[in-house]
Order: sequence, then C-alpha cells, then structure tokens
Amino acid sequence: MKLKGQDVLLVLKLLSDGGRKGTFAALAEALGISASEAHAALGRAREAGLVHPLEDRAIKASVAEFLLHAIKYAFPVKPGGATRGMPTGFAAPPLNHNFRSEVREGFIWVWPDPEGNQGGLEIKPLCRSVPAAARRDASLYEWLVLADVLRGAGRARERELAASVVKERLGGHADS
Repeated sequence: MKLKGQDVLLVLKLLSDGGRKGTFAALAEALGISASEAHAALGRAREAGLVHPLEDRAIKASVAEFLLHAIKYAFPVKPGGATRGMPTGFAAPPLNHNFRSEVREGFIWVWPDPEGNQGGLEIKPLCRSVPAAARRDASLYEWLVLADVLRGAGRARERELAASVVKERLGGHADS
C-alpha cells in the first residue's frame, strides 16, 4: 500500500470538516476527484492509520505524526520555474500574516493554476485538484498550506511556525 496525494487531501478535508459529512459523491465533488477515487483514498488512509477504521474521521494523533515527521519524505516539494498560480507556503493563510515583508518581496510558492492571481515559483500540489478544492474550502486551504510548508516549501522559521500551528490545531495529539 502506498499513500497517494489525494489520500492526504482527503484526510485534510476530514480534519477541516470534523469528519465526513454526506455522501462519497459530495466528498468527491468538494475534493475535485471521482467518488470511486474518494472511496479508494479513504480506504488507503484507513489502512495507513490516518482515519478511524469504523468512523469517517481523521485520527488526530496519527495525522499529527504524519504531518510533522513523514510528509516531507513521502511527498517532498520539488520546486519548478516561475508561473502563475495560487499562493501557498508562507504567502497564504494561516502563515502569511507572519511573513508580510517576504510576501511583498515577491518570492512566493504557488500551485500552478489557470485561475491563479499570483506569480511565483511553482511547486506541485499533493494532487491536481488541490487548487480548486482549496478555493472551495478556506479551512482545507489552510491545512494544505501547512502541509506544503512541512513538505519542504519553507525555511526553518516557516516550518517551525507551521509545526506549531498544527500542534495547536490538533491539541494534545501533536506532542511528538
């Protein structure tokens, strides 16, 4: 079993929503993937121990450990060239208010996206549907930004802040 980027997207959506709400078709639409892809992603996330085996909710302690210690190895950031897209990393919420001067200097990470309004250096999102899913759900967008920084789209200071936000959001489940 190998996790796919859409599996992580689904887990982060479960975190942002507090668990699965509605049908697989509704979840799939929110994520920009098919219902069968959503079902398969949930199965892989369960098998990996990131989602409760009997309930459609993320296991906070496991997700914290994955985000803080493993995502950078499973889904490393591979920077590309200049492109237009949707901001991520320190240039997007919830981190951007801490790095206003860096954002103004113009060097930011973006997910390539034809609907994007920012120029920056490209990083591949966890899966192709990330920008559209992030536009539909502000909370999911923030989780994806935190995941990107922890994947390696950030300097040490940005990674430390992202780790601290993850720990705060997941409460006592992120002490490792």
